[in-house]
Amino acid sequence: MFEAGDIREWRGRDVVDADGSKLGTLESVYVDTMTDEPFFATVTMGLPTRRRLVFVPLVGATVGPGYLKVAQTKRAVKQAPSIDTDGVLPATDEPAVFAHYEMAYTPGAAGERRLARR
Repeated sequence: MFEAGDIREWRGRDVVDADGSKLGTLESVYVDTMTDEPFFATVTMGLPTRRRLVFVPLVGATVGPGYLKVAQTKRAVKQAPSIDTDGVLPATDEPAVFAHYEMAYTPGAAGERRLARR
């Protein structure tokens, strides 16, 4: 996986899918609140007049010269939960992000959020 400081430096760089097709640009990184490790990223996708931030897991992601390569397909990412470019992920929507990628979702022991934007 990445060091949290390193992956944040990639903001604005290209994000490509498992086949190398461009998805968009890295907007932000969300860490797992239990481990403080990078866990999801948001990717700016869409037309210039209709941009949105799509969530994509960082599990299995690698960095290349000038890009971040994620382990998912373009189709899976395009269908993933998203927020407006100036929006925030509501705590109640976190389970849907995990479910889309068939990942287990477990909130904190006291019900706290699982993801935090860094």
